[in-house]
Amino acid sequence: MPINQPVGLFVGLVTLDLIYLSAALPQANQKQVALDYSMAAGGPATNAAVAFQFLSAATPQAARLVGVIGSHPVSQLVLADLLKQQITPIDLQPNALQPLPMSSIIVTQATGERAVISINATRLQASPDQIPTNLLQDVQVVLLDGHQMPVSLEIARQAKAARIPVVVDGGSWKPGFEAVLRYADYAICSANFLPPQCQSQAEVIRYLQALQIPQIAITRGAESILYCDLSGQGELPVPAIQAVDTLGAGDIFHGAFCHFILDNDFPSALSSAAQIAASACQSFGTRAWMRQG
Repeated sequence: MPINQPVGLFVGLVTLDLIYLSAALPQANQKQVALDYSMAAGGPATNAAVAFQFLSAATPQAARLVGVIGSHPVSQLVLADLLKQQITPIDLQPNALQPLPMSSIIVTQATGERAVISINATRLQASPDQIPTNLLQDVQVVLLDGHQMPVSLEIARQAKAARIPVVVDGGSWKPGFEAVLRYADYAICSANFLPPQCQSQAEVIRYLQALQIPQIAITRGAESILYCDLSGQGELPVPAIQAVDTLGAGDIFHGAFCHFILDNDFPSALSSAAQIAASACQSFGTRAWMRQG
């Protein structure tokens, strides 16, 4: 790896995403022909790694993905896509025979909204003793999506000891986040992220501040981003667009943020990430945005 080139470590969920574009959600007992379809490796950490790698195009294999992939035939489809995207896969259970989680997604053409069904990583949990040695060598930023919580906690501890910034993707609350968040330098949460006893975004921010997280942001879809850091609180506008597909927008935001925060202050990195996420929402699937001029 060239000296001073960005390297990001992304830890969490690896899935196979089957994505369909539809005029409307199917009704009960209805068969429906899709308008378009796509298949790709997915999951929050995976999509974030893809975005980070794309934005770090001058550095081959700048993104390293830590998760469970295994040796099932479905795993080969996922690996092929990761290698195509120049992602370095770090498989915690390379001999696992179970099929990877497969997400079935329907994107509604008129609104770009998505409906997702998946079992996430609950049946493929790795343990900290499966973490390879020297995992953090050359790494400048770590992102944790919470889907491999025991592994994430250990990697967060190691990153903190090595003074490597830790970004937590708070898409939704998951048991165990209360321990991982104590090591976070950046908590980038969605409006759906509600820790126990929190019922509003103001309460979420207070909860995260009580954990002494120095930089906090809450993304709210088409609404402004709420953020706070050591200099105070504020709001950042997001681009106004006509969304074609919102699938993976938050994941792509997180990957872009990890790229931009290496050379920018917190608000600037958030704003730049919002631009990338908005661009991704203007094409179908989680990969087409990278092919746009």
